[in-house]
Amino acid sequence: MPLQRPVIWVHEEALGTSNPALLEQPDSPGVFVFDTEWIKEACISRKRLGFLYESALDLPITLRKGDVVKEVIAFAERHNADGILSSLPVDPRLERIAAAIEEHYPLELLEPDPFVTMPRPPRLGRFSRYWREAEPVVWEGF
Repeated sequence: MPLQRPVIWVHEEALGTSNPALLEQPDSPGVFVFDTEWIKEACISRKRLGFLYESALDLPITLRKGDVVKEVIAFAERHNADGILSSLPVDPRLERIAAAIEEHYPLELLEPDPFVTMPRPPRLGRFSRYWREAEPVVWEGF
């Protein structure tokens, strides 16, 4: 059954105006959580944090910091939501967070539109390798 009163969980991979959850439920409250444990453990740079912050400011969402699972669930409870809507993550860390959220609260994950549709699965180890394969497809037809 589709969610009637969802909140939107915006994660690092979904900080854009083409976020499928924001497009599907534009009037639903949204939240982005700065994951303090990840920031410390992964030594996330101030430059990266600034980029995330500026990207989040472009969206109609609430910003929080702390444990992502706890903050997202608390946000949903404060808004009397019947579930949480987000875009399907690729990062294994975000997949684990999504699974943990789903243990406590209904979660619906939407498949985002791909940036580019490539003839074979991309090699994601290095951006330069990926871009070498993706760039011709991106500019095809221009």
